[in-house]
Amino acid sequence: MTQKNKLSVSLMCADLLNMEDQVRVFEKAGVDYLHIDIMDAHFVPNLTFGPDFVNRLRGITDIPFDIHLLMSHPRVIVRSLDLRPGDIVTVHAECKDNILEDIAYVKQAGAQFGLALNPDTTIKEVGKHLRYVDVLLLMLIVPGFPGSTMINGIMNKVEDVKSYLVKNRYNDILIEVDGSVSLEKAQEMAQKGASIFVGGTASIFKKGKSPEETIPVFLDAIRKQ
Repeated sequence: MTQKNKLSVSLMCADLLNMEDQVRVFEKAGVDYLHIDIMDAHFVPNLTFGPDFVNRLRGITDIPFDIHLLMSHPRVIVRSLDLRPGDIVTVHAECKDNILEDIAYVKQAGAQFGLALNPDTTIKEVGKHLRYVDVLLLMLIVPGFPGSTMINGIMNKVEDVKSYLVKNRYNDILIEVDGSVSLEKAQEMAQKGASIFVGGTASIFKKGKSPEETIPVFLDAIRKQ
């Protein structure tokens, strides 16, 4: 392993009425990213955060942002974001915009560009974009709502994607996994090649446990590979 595995905590699963307090917990626990889902009620049937929320959040924390745009047309939103070096901005391979234009904007801001693949989208379908990609985000559920069940057999896609990247000399691209990422499944996917893990209701915000309890356990597990 060339670098430590990283935790990206899903804000849509956090305590929305006490977000600043939650962020302080994440800072103290040493999480690597804040995973911020921005949805348009079109690409997926849900609405979450918007650019105003993201930009205001800048004023209370230095944790890098992992911004996931689940949108048919992410371009307008991308250009409204206060991006910083160290951030990840991810658009979907299935979106309607010209992805190359989004890549240029993200890179000019010094952020990393992420490309998300829905469960049915294969790595071969996005091969032409890989030269520009820093992070590949693999959706393990049908996206839209927290608490969804992981698709049977989808974890094999992590290993398949890792093999494809190595074979085609894209060794620097990181694999991020999102959707029902439990502690046990994260450990298995780390062995298959994942290195960034979106923590939500299956791991960090578990009923009866606080993030102060779950985050250290999760970090310890994914970094003992």
